Amino acid sequence: MTISPVPGSLIGRDLEIAKFDRWITGCLQGDGRAVLIDGEPGIGKSTLMRTVSLQAAEAGFTVYRGAGDELGQALPLLPFLDALEVRESTTDQRRRAALQLLRGEFSTGAAVDAVTAASEQLFALIEQLCEQSPTLLVIDDLQWADPTTVALWGRLAKAARQLPLPLPLFLLGLARPTPQGDSLRALRRAVEPGELVRLGPLADDDVTALLTSLTGARPGAELTRLADGAAGNPLYLTELIGALSRGSYLTETEPGTVDVVSGSAPRTLTAAIADRLGFLSEKVRGVLRAAALLGVRFAVDDLALVLKQSVTDLLPSLEEAIAAGVLADTPEGLGFRHPLIRTALYEELPASVRSALHRDAGRALAAAHAPVERVARQLLSADDPSGPRLGPLEPWVQDWLAEAGPALVAQAPQAAADLLRRATTGWPARAADDVLSTMLANALFRLGNAPEEAVQVAVAALDRVTDPDLLVELHWIRSQAQMQVGETPEAVEALQKALADPSLSSRHRARLLISVGRVHRMVGQVQLAEKAAEQARTLAIQCNDRWALAWALHLLSIAKVTRGGSAESLSLYDDAIAATADDLSLTDLRLLVQINRAIWLGDLDRYPEALEALREVRDEAARVGSAIRTAQAYTALCELYFENGQWDDALADLNAVPDEARDQASACQHRGMVAAIYFHRGESEAGLRNLAISEAHEQLLGLRVIAAPALARSLRSEQAGRPDEALASLLDSLTGEVEELDEMEGLLPDAIRLAVECNNPDGAAHVLRLANEAAARSANPHRVGTALYCRGLHDGDAQLLLQAAEQYLVAGRPLFRAAALEAAAARFAELGERAEARAAFSRALDGYQALDARWDAARLQNRFREYGIRRAPRVKHRQVRSGWDSLTPTEAKIAELVTQGMSNPQIAAQLFLSPRTVSTHVSHILSKLDLRSRIDLAREAARRAESSS
Repeated sequence: MTISPVPGSLIGRDLEIAKFDRWITGCLQGDGRAVLIDGEPGIGKSTLMRTVSLQAAEAGFTVYRGAGDELGQALPLLPFLDALEVRESTTDQRRRAALQLLRGEFSTGAAVDAVTAASEQLFALIEQLCEQSPTLLVIDDLQWADPTTVALWGRLAKAARQLPLPLPLFLLGLARPTPQGDSLRALRRAVEPGELVRLGPLADDDVTALLTSLTGARPGAELTRLADGAAGNPLYLTELIGALSRGSYLTETEPGTVDVVSGSAPRTLTAAIADRLGFLSEKVRGVLRAAALLGVRFAVDDLALVLKQSVTDLLPSLEEAIAAGVLADTPEGLGFRHPLIRTALYEELPASVRSALHRDAGRALAAAHAPVERVARQLLSADDPSGPRLGPLEPWVQDWLAEAGPALVAQAPQAAADLLRRATTGWPARAADDVLSTMLANALFRLGNAPEEAVQVAVAALDRVTDPDLLVELHWIRSQAQMQVGETPEAVEALQKALADPSLSSRHRARLLISVGRVHRMVGQVQLAEKAAEQARTLAIQCNDRWALAWALHLLSIAKVTRGGSAESLSLYDDAIAATADDLSLTDLRLLVQINRAIWLGDLDRYPEALEALREVRDEAARVGSAIRTAQAYTALCELYFENGQWDDALADLNAVPDEARDQASACQHRGMVAAIYFHRGESEAGLRNLAISEAHEQLLGLRVIAAPALARSLRSEQAGRPDEALASLLDSLTGEVEELDEMEGLLPDAIRLAVECNNPDGAAHVLRLANEAAARSANPHRVGTALYCRGLHDGDAQLLLQAAEQYLVAGRPLFRAAALEAAAARFAELGERAEARAAFSRALDGYQALDARWDAARLQNRFREYGIRRAPRVKHRQVRSGWDSLTPTEAKIAELVTQGMSNPQIAAQLFLSPRTVSTHVSHILSKLDLRSRIDLAREAARRAESSS
């Protein structure tokens, strides 16, 4: 008697199911979680995932599922885009913003990575979804995911416990042991050991149970022996029973027992799958081979296009494949029941045939105006990496790239560069080549690791391009790429040569002058930048070019700031913002101008206005998806927080934006400021770690000087007992150039102190001169304070030092105020005026302790012991490193709001912080209180309140 196998259930995974059940319950109580399921193909990862998804859905979770695809690795974020339903038809603002970024429809600035910006939008979207319901987010086949997808999964894993109570995130990933790149290895290390679920072979009893479930009877001795060859792999066992059943080799040998009485069994899983496919008609296999070109999951409409058939004509073949267990209709769409089945069909075709079919598929999809990534996936797959490099692309690909290229360059610059290289070689020259060459130069520049090739492509294109719009764009790309490789003179020379063309229109001349001004500005040649910007402004007004006018005003405002023109600078900033109004193409520039305007308000010591302005532009940049401007706003906030003494907020913001979302200068400055804070607080290990990151970015900036790493290096050397080296670090950055003084003036107080301590009169005189020059150009309170501080230290005048402290108080710069009071106290003590010395000492110590500047406070107290002056510390929470008393005032307030059930966005709105900053604070709170989740925090707060009542 022949036995027909019945579908198997999830067998042998009771422990895993019980564990997931506990995790789902914990999530509903506020304990967010990230779990990675690891195991070989066919071991049951996807079956377990489907069971968990059903459990979660029944418990009230909203479930989102996506998967990596072997054919889509060159196209970033596709698993998340599929899972979160980011499609052309979407009306959701976050989803639309991510899509626009990946399509290149929103200008994010020349240096920004649109993929990183889109990743930020998806992160924010997931936070938003978690505010609406408990969320299970599943990404299958992570071994095929692109690095950006893996990185986003890793960030979400770290953030899972911090998302709003009581609507948590349960993040679930699935991966095979191979292939395993660096990013996936790092991801496995990032998951907590207890949350890495490794699925192994089924135990013997479970194999027996699965065979019984599949056949409807207990397995006999021969069937059990054959099953041993499957090594406990559930898919292999299922395919084995299927093959034996299709061959009618299974018979009921006695009541309740089934066994193999004749024939042979497939010796491998691949052979078992081939056996299943062998029972399909050739027509169905042809349809399935075409489907295999599209990936594990595919759109039926795309399959119809590739086969040049109607969906109606395809239905019988698809139904037969579903009935045969080859295809499966899932909530995510139609796809192969297992990736190995798709692989078997795909590999039936010779590599050369596959390449040709991929090209044909791409052409069919392009003709139907399919999304860019679907066409690109076919074109990229046509180039077999194991075979010879393919030649130039056909003319139709050139036509498609001319239209779709900008979106592909934004979404996948590496893939775009690969295709564009081939599209611009090997065929007779066409007019479209100029457009494609410009796109190629842009793609290479966006990659960030190929500026030399970007320059070469741009230079070659400029030799033949006649279209003035392309000429301006190529010079824009070339000049920025040349700055990256230290070829600033060459960039200026090329721009000046282009400007010498008498046929240039005013519009194009103005735009080239903007590039000239930007190059001069980036290397500190402010006067030359101002001259170019003035010329560009005049031309822009003549030809009514708002883009050029806005950029010219922006460059002029920076130049005026450097030259000390306070009122005029603010007016220029406001004019530049007005010039960008209501023009979406100028959104990125408007954000940049708003950031610089806020920084200038800080330079004027107008901190409340500056901080409010920066928070507004930070939030706007996040809304429109500009990752680089969001990061720059955070860096500017960090600088103001450092100056204004809000160090806890500066540290909390560090991880609000990943380093890869920052441009080199912002990353260098931000990490340097954080390193300086850690050094001041006596946390040298954290200081050294952040300084190393800052210096790595600094190395890539060429001639540009950044203040923060210089300050951090000086602190490192001083704390290591090398004051001369510390002074040299500062003096090397204080060259006396007017263009650099504004950026370097924060180094002057430490420089004069070290110069006096090291008995370096020339250095002290140099620093004093710079301080006087800065104060003469702009008599803001902090600059007046610095001039008084430098003069007081230089002359040994305690009264001048007290005056400096008062100016720093007015300016709102507590670190420098404490330093001035310390210097005054020391001078009073040297003169024997103990009462005045004690009073200044006490105020200085209060200032350092309010900042938690433990190194400065210790240095102060050690210094004054020789004068017999001492005082016990007064700031209680700074002396405790764990427990409720260790919380900072901001952390204590956030902890209180968390216990009231408020979400991160709600807390952020109430405290004027960003949700990411609140998330960091919550993480610090949980760490200090040794708690795992927000629900634990609420319980602990209730217990504490009850015990104290």
